[in-house]
Amino acid sequence: MANASDEFRLASSGIDHEGRLPRKYTGEGQGAKKDISPPLEWYNVPNGTKTLALVAEDIDAPDPDGPLVPWTVWVVINIPPTLKGLPEGFSGKQEEMGGDYANIKEGNNDFKVPGWRCPTMPSTGHRFEFKLYALDNEIDLGHKVTKEKLLEAIDGHVLGEAVLVAIY
Repeated sequence: MANASDEFRLASSGIDHEGRLPRKYTGEGQGAKKDISPPLEWYNVPNGTKTLALVAEDIDAPDPDGPLVPWTVWVVINIPPTLKGLPEGFSGKQEEMGGDYANIKEGNNDFKVPGWRCPTMPSTGHRFEFKLYALDNEIDLGHKVTKEKLLEAIDGHVLGEAVLVAIY
């Protein structure tokens, strides 16, 4: 039985001690302090992991026609398991950062644009779920990466999942 310190987990130094996502990570930030992707750190990646993939969603997004439908704000694939996290403001900067970051690919969010995009909220209290998947093989989703394509491709290849929920 693994104890808590051994479990595959996801954390963020950017989320405050109350579990809140600060404004600068959303569309409500000001100027350059707006739509910055939050820093993420992970621990205890499962043995045998070849690549990591991340999906971040607003799980309290209301659908005008009825039930809550998760709204995808970030999809990231091809994260080398040797990395310990993604720095603040990583979205859109892979090529500048180079090295282990260079082959990471950002997929399209539900705004149909690649990268991190956190909407301006009509109300507060939305939960944002960050889910990191440890995968046993590399995945090639072609040119256009989406959450749906990712989830289909990783079926049967997930060695572990780490989840972090922040409240906005």
